[in-house]
Amino acid sequence: MKGFFKHASIFVFSSLFCASALQAQEQWYNETLYPEWGQRIRMDEVIYEEKTELQDLVIFENARFGRVLALDGVIQLTEADEYVYHEMLAHVPLLAHGNARRVLIIGGGDGGMLREVLRHPTVETVVQVEIDPSVIELSKKWIPNVSRGSFDDPRLQLIIADGAKFVQETDLRFDVIICDSTDPIGPGEVLFTSEFYGNCKRILNPKGIFVNQNGVPFLQGFEVTDTYNNRKDHFAVTTFYLAPVPTYAGGFMAFGWATDCEDYADVSQKVLQKRLSKIDGKMKYYTPKIHQASFALPPFIQEHIPGKGN
Repeated sequence: MKGFFKHASIFVFSSLFCASALQAQEQWYNETLYPEWGQRIRMDEVIYEEKTELQDLVIFENARFGRVLALDGVIQLTEADEYVYHEMLAHVPLLAHGNARRVLIIGGGDGGMLREVLRHPTVETVVQVEIDPSVIELSKKWIPNVSRGSFDDPRLQLIIADGAKFVQETDLRFDVIICDSTDPIGPGEVLFTSEFYGNCKRILNPKGIFVNQNGVPFLQGFEVTDTYNNRKDHFAVTTFYLAPVPTYAGGFMAFGWATDCEDYADVSQKVLQKRLSKIDGKMKYYTPKIHQASFALPPFIQEHIPGKGN
């Protein structure tokens, strides 16, 4: 038996050596969102890489996740699971509202949010405000499966501008505002302030709904707390709903919800299903049951909402 273990040890050592040599030839994208925890995704092929005027952008291919878009060291989306994020951030407010005609998208330069919003037959106009035109052009060219031609829809009015400045100055009004921004660092930081939420409230029609991405509460609980505190003075109802997006490390992704209409919490599954039936194509994640259940927050997330965690 000693001989067996001797040869086995040599085999294990050789295997580890070969594996290390192979990995040295591979290229990996290391996400740097959290200082104490990270993830990496193998870059099977770098499709495009550029430092724009506003941020570092890279698009690469991965065998499991497809095309991957990353900005400033943080994964923004992958073709494999982007539908969870985009369906939940778009369809929850639009189907709850039921008759949204004018929609504002802030950010969302990859086109996934626009794609989902335009599936609603009630939507007559979508104004999209994106600060970095490079994100749009590069996404259209290198990850077209995300936008799927939505930037060519005649209902779209595309504006290249600062979203915070736009909501401060515009005279337009909207039924739903979707803020599809990066995390509250760099260019996205201003989109999480009390002033920004107040300006969004100003341009919402009666019974209008505002939603935004609010990070992963398990690791970014402060985003939930800060968002709640910065919004509560502007809206009668401010809460959050959840969805698991595999690429976003840390568990549930939180979406912020703000409105002055309390009736949306009582929209039945039957009504949601009737509205859903009018949308072209099938959903890959959203259902009326998931819609309602997504607003049920576990205690560890409620603890980040002042007055809700007791």
